[in-house]
Amino acid sequence: STATGATMRADTVFWLLSMTKAFTATACMQLIEQGRINPEDDAAKYLPELANPMVLEGFDGHGQPRLRPAKRAIKVRHLLTHTSGYTYSIWSDALTRYENVTGMPDIATCKNGAFLAPLEFDPGERWQYGISMDWVGKLVEAVSDQSLEVFFRENIFAPLGMTDSGFLIGSKQKARVATFHNRREDGGLTPAPFEMPQRPEFFMGGGGGFSTPRDYMAFLRMLLNGGTHKGVRVLKPETVASMMRNQIGDLDVHAMRTAQPAYSRSFDQFPDEPHKWGYSFDINTLPGPNGRSAGSISWAGLLNCYFWLDPVRKVTGAIFTQLLPFYDQKVVKLYGTFERGLYDGLA
Repeated sequence: STATGATMRADTVFWLLSMTKAFTATACMQLIEQGRINPEDDAAKYLPELANPMVLEGFDGHGQPRLRPAKRAIKVRHLLTHTSGYTYSIWSDALTRYENVTGMPDIATCKNGAFLAPLEFDPGERWQYGISMDWVGKLVEAVSDQSLEVFFRENIFAPLGMTDSGFLIGSKQKARVATFHNRREDGGLTPAPFEMPQRPEFFMGGGGGFSTPRDYMAFLRMLLNGGTHKGVRVLKPETVASMMRNQIGDLDVHAMRTAQPAYSRSFDQFPDEPHKWGYSFDINTLPGPNGRSAGSISWAGLLNCYFWLDPVRKVTGAIFTQLLPFYDQKVVKLYGTFERGLYDGLA
């Protein structure tokens, strides 16, 4: 905290935002391993509300949305790979306008009305980041007949000894939460209150979780070790391998152009380079500028948390902050310096 001078520790609690998605993907892959979900199935088989999706084509002369039926059904794999047609308003002018016109709540409110969002393209036609993993969270709940909070705790957190991770934060954890800050135009930081909804209408599998560096590194080590950590198996090696493999074929991950600069800058981890998407991570197809191997996976959270995992060099790392807007250039520079220093130390 800049206000108190309190320092970060391994058990400092951070709101993960989109780094929650890795937990949700893991939960879904566990159910796929058990034969309870097939990624090639229509998602409506498990979530009937996903039948007959509508695509937003634009707005009429009165400013009202123009919708049409989607050309094909949404598959589970479309949700896992952000090729479903669902987007985020932060990186979509069209969805931002749709929310403003209709009064539909944003997904970050954790209100079920956010799931009324239309698609912006037909399933399978392109990659675009969005609320797909929140639907995967709903899918896990429907198939397991457990809340996401309970499923994560029983099948991921408890086996890995992650005692400071979840959606609903306790008083002892609140005392260790890192202070959130806004980056001012002059480059300084202003502290402000921040907490994800604690009486949510749904557990936000796409971004509602909290954790600590200690806990999250246990999770990343599990993935790095092919699904095990300290002798406990969470996923099969072949499942982890599939999560780190290109699952979008000839499609590419594209730059995410901001529609709401107060929350995010435009974002592209690998400008001018092709990158792919697995279940459910960004995959760089060329060696990274700071040492990571081609075929590494990575992602981030809106409050400027970032991680990568290099299955070739057997290295993983993460950096945790709590500030907006996302893709803060000072944090990104520090992240690169940290990564480069780690690889230099391995040389």
